[in-house]
Amino acid sequence: MSVNALYTDLSGYYDLMCADIDYQAQSHCVHRLQQLFGNGGSRHLDLACGTGPHVRHFIDNGYDSAGLDINQPMLDRAAIRCPEARFSLQDMCEFRLSEPVDLISCFLYSIHYSTGIERLKTCIASVHGALETQGVFCFNAVDKHKIDNDLFVKHTARHEGSRFTFSSGWNYCGVGERQSLRLSIEKASAEQTQVWHDEHPMVAVGFGELIGLLEPYFEVHVLEHDYGKIVPWNETSGNALFVCVKI
Repeated sequence: MSVNALYTDLSGYYDLMCADIDYQAQSHCVHRLQQLFGNGGSRHLDLACGTGPHVRHFIDNGYDSAGLDINQPMLDRAAIRCPEARFSLQDMCEFRLSEPVDLISCFLYSIHYSTGIERLKTCIASVHGALETQGVFCFNAVDKHKIDNDLFVKHTARHEGSRFTFSSGWNYCGVGERQSLRLSIEKASAEQTQVWHDEHPMVAVGFGELIGLLEPYFEVHVLEHDYGKIVPWNETSGNALFVCVKI
């Protein structure tokens, strides 16, 4: 399948694919980070918002929340979930807002959808331009030097009489600025079993390099990838939360 094909064609299964994600815990953690590091404002934008589950939680916590994605079927579902929110079909690397916001989030490693270092730089500049002074940009990332190509995450779910098995994992060849997210979905019913495979090209970056890209624009705080507690990154784990305060 072509790039983004599975994401588009199976947008109806996206929430099922992400059924094991604790959206509430993730959203609450970023809300706390905004309170600790940010300007106290409540204008929020979620990059690569998908079907809007994070936006829903931010709205329920009193935010004036909006979402942005490159996939219209996802945005259509997000609008049903969050009729109060504003959603726009834009590329997160080259987006524009009519007014600045106080908090920009980018969950589920979606920052890597920038696909290359130059586009990642453009994304960072776009975020900086869209934030109010002392606004916060919060996202999670994986260090390319720590990727284990043999490691996959898998879960199953039942939907409309079928059993779905979802599998995903990072792959990095060891050199260069490209890694990929490999996805597999198996749908098994009494009549047949269908399997989809897709591979999404993503930007590969080490944390040292990423911090260097962010520092001209932000005061950068790197935390452990733990939505239950706020602790500094131990400088050895391959996943981290980045909290970037506009300067």
